[in-house]
Amino acid sequence: MTTLAHPPATWTLPPGLVPYRLRVDQYEAMVDAGIFTKHDRLELIEGLLVAKMTKKPDHSVGSEKCRRRIDRALPPGWHTRQEQPIRIPERESEPEPDIAVARGEVEDYETRHPGPADIALVVEVARLSVAADRAMARTYGGCGIPVYWIVNVADRQLEVYAGPTEGAYPEPTILPESATVELIIAGEIVARIPVADLLPRKPHSGA
Repeated sequence: MTTLAHPPATWTLPPGLVPYRLRVDQYEAMVDAGIFTKHDRLELIEGLLVAKMTKKPDHSVGSEKCRRRIDRALPPGWHTRQEQPIRIPERESEPEPDIAVARGEVEDYETRHPGPADIALVVEVARLSVAADRAMARTYGGCGIPVYWIVNVADRQLEVYAGPTEGAYPEPTILPESATVELIIAGEIVARIPVADLLPRKPHSGA
């Protein structure tokens, strides 16, 4: 079994040294060869291998609530995918977002991962990873994915990134828990979902 060495959290690349960036096809070849397994919990982001964070219970609950709520509202010809790869070779990335809405049926992707043209919406649920998920807007917007949501559990709000132009999303729309968000698939509003339906319940206060 291959063991990956992890540098200390405070370690930074010395000046003059340049990290080696993997292409998507190189990364996939390494996965196919068994160099990386599901136990390594890695994603390829902008050419770099990134460790996936361990999920807390409220993150898992929020992710499942989002998937169920979105899935119920989807028109025929679309389905949700949970923590499954999206192949983005133009950004040398293969992220595994919490939820993605993909065109077609599950069986359409038996021999390939969906690419940006197949994706209507990407959703990340975040508590501790809000900054990292905001940085992912560069990747998702850069490949033209129409809509990206960050379900911000810590601040109990939804951050909506939409309509990328010239490889970037404009400033996000921030929706509070009391608001409603439009679910837009292929340019059409197919549902209006209360933001509260996407969030885990508030923790109980007091003893």
